Amino acid sequence: MPRSNSDRQHIAIYAGTFDPITLGHLDVVHRGLKIFDQLIIGVAENPKKCPMFDLETRLAMVNESLCDEKNIKTVAFKGLLVDLAHKHNAAALLRGLRAASDFEYEFQMASMNRHLDQNIESVFVMAREDYTFVSSSFIREISSMGGDVSSLVPKPVLERFKR
Repeated sequence: MPRSNSDRQHIAIYAGTFDPITLGHLDVVHRGLKIFDQLIIGVAENPKKCPMFDLETRLAMVNESLCDEKNIKTVAFKGLLVDLAHKHNAAALLRGLRAASDFEYEFQMASMNRHLDQNIESVFVMAREDYTFVSSSFIREISSMGGDVSSLVPKPVLERFKR
């Protein structure tokens, strides 16, 4: 059931697989906190992506990376993003865009989410130049080959890669 916009105007969902969370993700979170009073970080179960880290580890890395931030709640979820928004009384879905190639997918997702619930807005934040090339899949690949990802991930992620 959609709620009225006035009930949820200051809460947004920032969802992803976060396998692992990167400094680019953290940049989106910090910038989102300038716009919204509260962010719900939704860590997607999504077994189709065959994540490197299990759900509990991804949740822990997100929580440890954001432990100093107020107004953030981290939750695991599976299913529709709009259902997660309903559950947490959120009015918006926060998304990061790195390059034009992200736009087409994000546009389709935003359109589908609007079709499912026209009261939930999608808000896009452009990645800082420092992070336009950073993706979790690149991080996993580089790390698996012994490359240095220390300037691209928060310390809790780096510690898990070292293990």
